[in-house]
Amino acid sequence: MPDGAHKEVALSEHGTALGGTADAVWRLRSRGCWQEAAELLRPSAADDPDAALNRAELLIEQALFTGDHWEPAEDALRLAEARVSGTEQRAAAACARGFLAYVASVLGPRDRLDEAQAALGRTSALLPPASPGRPLLDFRRGLVAENLQHDPGAAWIAYRRAHDGAAEHGDELLRSYTWQHLASLALATGDRERAREGFRASLRLREELGFTVGVAPALAALADVSEPVEAARLRAEAARLVQALGGVPVWLARRLRALSAPGAPSDTRVGPQAERRSGRPLADEVG
Repeated sequence: MPDGAHKEVALSEHGTALGGTADAVWRLRSRGCWQEAAELLRPSAADDPDAALNRAELLIEQALFTGDHWEPAEDALRLAEARVSGTEQRAAAACARGFLAYVASVLGPRDRLDEAQAALGRTSALLPPASPGRPLLDFRRGLVAENLQHDPGAAWIAYRRAHDGAAEHGDELLRSYTWQHLASLALATGDRERAREGFRASLRLREELGFTVGVAPALAALADVSEPVEAARLRAEAARLVQALGGVPVWLARRLRALSAPGAPSDTRVGPQAERRSGRPLADEVG
């Protein structure tokens, strides 16, 4: 990776760090050590709105990958909301609020769809059309459309806007997510070739960026469109990574356990349809 690229990544997608702590925060975040990364930002978060926002985003990402730790994420976000000033910071806080409500709706104890929609709507009203924050907003709107409103058409439009915006702003981590979700929608329509292209691109970007905690979901997704022998290899590699990272992402750990259970078909997805009966699409990457 080019010198300094990880610093840009550390500020992308879910945001993490500013200034001299960026290197350490990114290394911790990429290995799923969100608590440790957040502690590095704690001293400056009390007075610096950007540091407070970045710390909140870290802890929201922890909730996404673990399905737990809701209270620290809520506390950090409330602190950030109390510190922000100016349109861009208020928009970033509203976008984080919408994302936390989305994650809590998918993985948490209750439905917060209305809160997610309202917060992302506030973000849109605050952000200028060409703002660097627009691609992330579009991506999060796509998540809500896909996984809470079950509207793949609206999700595809939002993901496509996010994908193009991420490319324009050089946000390769966000592009790894948009590739992943566009590919998932393609697979749902039966377009395996386009899905394979997207899953491969997502995996390549995450490996290049060193976003280790995101590599296992990309491996598992690529396995879904691979031949049985290759699929088994990819899933085994994903399972080793999940184990090495302490069982995260939790939704992927559950899926891999289900696929390795006796009698489970080795070349069939544990798709979202069955799990979405409970409103929780845990089989696929959810954020």
